[in-house]
Amino acid sequence: MAPRNIIIDTDPGQDDAVAILLALASPEKVHVLGITAVAGNVPLDLTQKNARIICELAQKTDVPVFAGAKRPLERTLVTAEHVHGKTGLDGPTLPAPEMPLQDQHAVDFIIETLRTEPAGTVTLCPLGPLTNIAAAFNKAPDIIERVQEVVLMGGAYFEVGNITPTAEFNIYVDPEAAEIVLKSGANITMMPLDVTHKALVTKERNDRFRALGTPVGIAVAEMTDFFERFDREKYGSDGAPLHDPTVIAYLINPKLFTGRYVNVEVETKSDLTLGMTVADWWRVSDRDPNAMFIGDLDADGFFDLLTERLGRL
Repeated sequence: MAPRNIIIDTDPGQDDAVAILLALASPEKVHVLGITAVAGNVPLDLTQKNARIICELAQKTDVPVFAGAKRPLERTLVTAEHVHGKTGLDGPTLPAPEMPLQDQHAVDFIIETLRTEPAGTVTLCPLGPLTNIAAAFNKAPDIIERVQEVVLMGGAYFEVGNITPTAEFNIYVDPEAAEIVLKSGANITMMPLDVTHKALVTKERNDRFRALGTPVGIAVAEMTDFFERFDREKYGSDGAPLHDPTVIAYLINPKLFTGRYVNVEVETKSDLTLGMTVADWWRVSDRDPNAMFIGDLDADGFFDLLTERLGRL
């Protein structure tokens, strides 16, 4: 089977970086047409830079990187340096990128690619706030029916919130964008905190990354060493959740995951629950399902896959 064409929309972020590396290490499964950067974990000037740093770490400098939205559709940008450090990639010491940033705006690249590639052959993989995706859908609604699937990291229900008591960070940063995407009619799969909090980087798993002995393996271990200090203290867990790589792992081996096709709505008005994703897990409303909401994964299988693929780079 031919590899699946994907666009990774991202705000790196250490876990975004690991997701990008997983995709670049799996060319027989996913073909990365481009990486589009969005403001989120850190501002846009850092996210686009970090995306290029990761491509160079993987020695995949032929993958084009595009800069997109500097701020949410309607709100002031909220960032997460308290988790990811001032650069977004704190932990390892990585050189500044030499590969160029593309001149084209990320939103225009998304639109052009979906119009140029055969309908139903491009999957969008948002790992951060959904601003670029929503902007593309708003600017060119004809592309929505051409999307094969949107597989995104975002939202939470049973795990509640990680940036507010009720909201997951990516959705909270731009809830209006999330609402646009979820109401678009596109084929959507969500990786919420409910599943990503089961993908914990324990010391044993991180030691396996480091034991690869490669620049990639060591850098990933140093990244997770850095950001897990925050999550260990916050959650009292054995390690940090490795959120974003679940998106790519799902495309490579969906059998690692289980979920339900349900209705998911986003709160955009309430000060108390802004950005909350209300998932009708028990199907008690009359609202039509609009997303595959993933709730569980085979964590050992996930980390086996991740370690094997990182070892290729």
